[in-house]
Amino acid sequence: MFSELRVSGHLMTLETGLFCIVQTPGQRRVEDGSGLPGVRISLAPGPLGRPQAVSISTFRPDGWLSGTSDAALVRVNEGPAQVLVTIYQAPGGPENAPRLQVLRLAEEPGAARPGAPAAAIPPAPAQRAPALTPVSAGGPAGPSSSPFPAREGVEIMAHVQMRGDIGAMLGEWVGERGSKRWIEGFVMVPRGEVSARDIEYQAVLGRGWLSPWVEGGQLCGSRGMALPLLGVRIRLRGPAAETHTCTYAATFVDGTTIGPVGDGGACEAESMAPLEAFQIVIQRRPQVAAAAASETGARKPRPAPPAPAPTRGKAAKAKPAPARRGR
Repeated sequence: MFSELRVSGHLMTLETGLFCIVQTPGQRRVEDGSGLPGVRISLAPGPLGRPQAVSISTFRPDGWLSGTSDAALVRVNEGPAQVLVTIYQAPGGPENAPRLQVLRLAEEPGAARPGAPAAAIPPAPAQRAPALTPVSAGGPAGPSSSPFPAREGVEIMAHVQMRGDIGAMLGEWVGERGSKRWIEGFVMVPRGEVSARDIEYQAVLGRGWLSPWVEGGQLCGSRGMALPLLGVRIRLRGPAAETHTCTYAATFVDGTTIGPVGDGGACEAESMAPLEAFQIVIQRRPQVAAAAASETGARKPRPAPPAPAPTRGKAAKAKPAPARRGR
C-alpha cells in the first residue's frame, strides 16, 4: 500500500558560520498519528552542496524536525554553501506548512554567539529562539544511541574544545579547570545505585535559552560544532529522587566558579561565560543511609560462642575397679 504525500523543497544558501534551524513556536499542530508534517535538512545537490564544507547534525537521531523542540545545526566551513530543506505533509492535512527559522549562532565556526537571528525560510518571519537542544542523540540509553565511544569505568563523557572526548567517574571533575577550553556536549551513564534512567539533565545555551531535559545515556549539547555550553542543570527523578541527592559545581572560562547547586538549579556564570569543567556528586539521603546502616547491622550474624579451652596438665589415671570375691 502506498500513500502520496505533499512534498516541497527549498534550497537555502548559507555563508560561513554556525546556524540553527528550528520551527517557529506557537504553530498549531494537528496530531493524526502520522508524525507529519515533518522536515528534513540535507546536503543540496550540485556544486554548492559540498560535504567537505557543510556538516549537519539534528536533535533527533532519525534526522526529522517534527516539532518546536527539534532542531538542526548546520556548520559551514567554506561559504557560500547550500542545504536542501524538504517539507513533508499528509495529503489530507492542513494546508499550512511548518514555518522554519534560521538562527545564526556564530559568524565563524570557532566563535559561537548564541541567539543572533539570521534569515528565515519563507514564509517564516524571524522570531525569538525557542528552548531547544541543538544536537542530542535520542532513543533509548545504550552504546548504540550514544555518540561517544563506550569506555570501561567511565560514567560521564564530555566533548571539550580542541581536545576531544574525555571521560570521568561521578565525583570527579570533567574538563580541565583553568584551561579556558569550553565543553560542547556531554553524556551521563551512572552505573551505581542510580541508573541512567533515574537522571536527566539540560544545557544552558544562552540567557533564558535552555535545552529540553534529556535522559541519562543521551547527548546534551553538541559535538564538534564549536557551540559551547554556558551551564548545566541536573536532577534525579522517580524513586531515586526520594532516596538520593544530586549536587554539582562548575568552573567557566572567565574564571568564575559556581556551586555546589542541587535540585535542578541552573549552574551558570552571571557573565554567561562558556562552561569549562563540572563535577557531579550523587549521594544517599542521610535518613536513607542511616536506615540502610541499621538494617545491615540487624542482619549481621552474631559471633559464635568461644570454644571451651583445653585442659592443661596431665590427665588423671583411672583407678582399677576392685575385684569381686567368689562365694
